[in-house]
Order: sequence, then structure tokens, then C-alpha cells
Amino acid sequence: MLRVSFFCLFLFYTTCLQAQNYSKDLTTPGLIPMPDQFQPGGGTFRFSNETPVILNNANADKIAWYLKTEVLKTTGIALRNGEKTKGAAIFLNLRYKKSDPEESYHLMIETNQIVIQASSEKGLFYGVVSFLQILRTAKIKHGIAEIPGCKITDAPAYAWRGLMLDESRHFFGKEKVKEILDWMAFYKLNRLHWHLTDEPAWRLEIKKYPNLALIGGIGNYLNENAPAKYYSQEDIKDIIAYAAERFIEIIPEIDMPGHATAANRAYPEYSGGGTPEHPEFTFNPGLEKTYGYLTDILKETSVLFPSQMVHLGGDEVSFGNEKWKTNPEIISLMKAKNLKDVKEVEDYFIKRMADSVFRLNSKLLVWDEMANAGLPIDKTIMFWWRHDQPRQLRTLMEKGYRTVLCPRLPLYFDLVQDSTHRYGRKWNKLYSPMEDVYNFNAAGFAGNEQELNLIEGIQANLWTETVPDQMRLDFLLFPRLAALAESAWTKQKNKNLEAFKFRLKSHINLYNQAGLYYYDPFQSGQHPETPVKRKKPLNYKD
Repeated sequence: MLRVSFFCLFLFYTTCLQAQNYSKDLTTPGLIPMPDQFQPGGGTFRFSNETPVILNNANADKIAWYLKTEVLKTTGIALRNGEKTKGAAIFLNLRYKKSDPEESYHLMIETNQIVIQASSEKGLFYGVVSFLQILRTAKIKHGIAEIPGCKITDAPAYAWRGLMLDESRHFFGKEKVKEILDWMAFYKLNRLHWHLTDEPAWRLEIKKYPNLALIGGIGNYLNENAPAKYYSQEDIKDIIAYAAERFIEIIPEIDMPGHATAANRAYPEYSGGGTPEHPEFTFNPGLEKTYGYLTDILKETSVLFPSQMVHLGGDEVSFGNEKWKTNPEIISLMKAKNLKDVKEVEDYFIKRMADSVFRLNSKLLVWDEMANAGLPIDKTIMFWWRHDQPRQLRTLMEKGYRTVLCPRLPLYFDLVQDSTHRYGRKWNKLYSPMEDVYNFNAAGFAGNEQELNLIEGIQANLWTETVPDQMRLDFLLFPRLAALAESAWTKQKNKNLEAFKFRLKSHINLYNQAGLYYYDPFQSGQHPETPVKRKKPLNYKD
């Protein structure tokens, strides 16, 4: 009887606590992700063309410029430069304190002032983003917005808050990538993992090997003869600068030793063969010149991408390494290096290419197949993607690798969002609705505090076999991008699905204003799923 009474009391307490949190979230004006601490305040700030932006530090100038240009673009209100004044104003205060978390900020909105304060440029930027969300979800009439008072103290749960975009299978172009970067910044996501090379096409200009783009850039997943599309090095510089203004790092993926078909189409002398289903799938690890060729590519890549991180893939090599077993150069390598099988050849290859990455003063990023390759723990970040192999994650944790969690379920955004959708992927009839993305708890994968410290963060991956155009890209990204943001930024204790949905409704209006073709979880018939041609059965368990 006592046990039942205690359980009832506990349930009542928990329900009240959740209701209290939900009630608090209802007063949070349009904020996604939910801040760590939010306190409603009295009164309102009258926001208009007369509102000046005042800085205490010249290093905040670029962030002030971002604030003003975003306000102008999204509301038509032109903020003015300001100096110390007795009137109402926005204050951007940058005060360096080493004791504060790097991305933390404070935001205070009162009747006569808005104060955004942080100890770093990143933190100040995220404070500005929170204010922009409040502004854009407020009612604006005749160029004037009434902004409700509040106090926010905030910092992210995880340092890595990422999105992977596959542009080998389908190419979307510079302006669409910039639009995605805008939405990532709006949701405080800070890593774009850019999958630029794979079987269908190579999308990055390399000056020393121009055919990689000119020939390797031909085709896409559905049409192998589509005209060549790729990013020039000038395009890359432009996109990198755009991302940097939004405090987003871009990490290139140059896939090896598998997924090399497009590269081998351009320079077949480096091919290690493939299979009928995956032709010319691998680079040749038995040729010494292969390592020099790929190192040259990585040198140019490293110059273009200042993140000092390169993803080498390292996954699914077995799809096309059949010819390695009979290739004379690889057989000679195995004898010379005492390698017992092709898996050890694969590990040998990735370690040599890792050395090239390290000599460029960069970190190595790889998929979880490389867990046992012997890569240095202090220079490598692993990505656990195979949700059906939890033991692989345990191996990463036990070995001490810093790890980004991106399991297929629920973080592969090419999986469909609703049981009625027919054109994307499923896994044994399972899929990835927005609710599952929101409820993803990275901390739940750690066995102890030490393992929790190894989890860099989370990332959603969008493979594009079923994404031939921008309309479908939007349909798969939104609103799951918002749910991803809250899972990556907001501490688990502050998450509440129903409150998130309440706040999301104001963001649906923003999607409409932006002309996005999004999936509406509140009115599923609003934007029907667009049909997609399937070239062949997908490798998932559909």
C-alpha cells in the first residue's frame, strides 16, 4: 500500500513538474531550441526603425551587421547605428570571461533596452539569433513590433550540432546551400558535413586534377549522363565565408577507399576495381602513386576548408573490394606489410591517408567501420551511424574515441516522416518522424560520465538518392531541422514535446513566408509528398 501511495505521489509530482515546464514554454515566444533558463518579464520593448544598435566592443561589429541585415531582410525594419543614448536601444556587450562556456549568452528585454551579452563572439551571435526568433515570431504592424520582456541565460548541451548534406547523388547549388546555412544559423546548428564525392559524381574542383570535376562531375543518381555540376574553388571560398559569418564550420568529405566510382571515371589509373553493382568502387591501395594522388587532393581541400577537419569516409568498402583479392599490386602489398586479409589492407590504407591529414594539421573524421583500424584517439572523431550495431558504439566508447551520434533511426533524414509516405526510405517498416528526432537523447547512449564526455554531439544525415530537387530537399528537412536543433542544444530536463510543438507553429508561418515546401505535422495534407523515381531498390530494409 505504501509503495502504491509513493508511486501515486511520484506520478503526481512528475505530472505537475511537466505541466509547469509546459506552462513556462507557452510563454517562450517562438524560441527553438528551448533556452536553458527563460524567465518572462513585465512590459514590452517598442522595436522600430528608430531603434539603435550600440556596441561596447569593436569585435562585435560583424555580429551587429548580421543583426541589422537579417532584420531588414525578414521584417523590412532598418535599424540604425547608435551611440550612447538615453533612449531605448539594443546593446551588444562582448565581455571576455574564460569561466563562461564558449557559446553561452545572456539576453534581457526590458521596456527601455535590449541587452545581449556574452563572453565570446559565438555566444553573442547565438544571443542575437534568439532575439531574431523572438522578433520574427512577434506581430509587426506599420514597421513597429511590440517585443515582450524576458530574461534568458543559455548555453548548448553539445558542441557538435550538425547536418550532413549529400551533393554527390544530387547537386543543389550555391544559393540553396546558403539558404540551408541560413536556417542552420537560425536554429543554432554549427557543423555542415558536406558529402562532395561518391559513386554518382565528384563535386569539388581540384586544380591539379581538373578531370575530377569536369568528368567526375558528370551525372547524378538518376541520370548518369546529366551535365557536369560542381563547385569551383571560388564557389567554395564564397560559401565558406558565408558560413563563417554564421559561425558554422564546413567539413568536407572526400570518400575513400570506397565510394570512388566518380573519381575513377576521371582518373582510372588509380582504380582498385569494383563489382557489377558498384563498378570501379575503390581506389587501389597496392599502388604507391595512389597515396600521392589522394594526398595532393587533400592538400587543396585543406586550403579551401579552414575547419581543420576532413572526413575520409571509410565505410562500406566491402561493397566493391572484390578485385583486391586477386590484384597483383595488392597481393604484393599484403606480403610486404604482412596483412592477412583485405580488411587489414583497408585499415593500412586509411592509416596512411590519415597521416596525410595529420600532416596538414587537421583532425580525421571517419564512419564507425574504422573503430578497430588503430587510428590515434587524440586526432580522430568517429561517427556512429549503424543503429542496428550498438556494439560498434560500445567499441568507440571503450577505446576512448570522441564520437558524433548520427544513427539511421532517427537521424537519417532520407527516411520518411510519416507512415503514409512512399517515396523515401524505411528500415524494417520503421521511419523517422519529427517526434522521434525530438525525443532523441544523446546522453542515454553513454554508460557513465566518462563516456558522456566523449559524445561530441549529434548530427542528422541527408542522403539524396530520393532527393532529385530542392522541393523534396525542403520536404525532408523541415520541420525535422527544428527538432534536431532542440535535441542538440537543449538539455534533456528542459525538453517537452508538446511545448515544442506549440512553439513550432509560429515557425511554420516562417516556412510559409520563405516559400519552403515543408512537411506539416499538424496538417499532413497541406503539402503532399512529391513522387520520386527510384533507379533501383535501396540498400535499406524497405
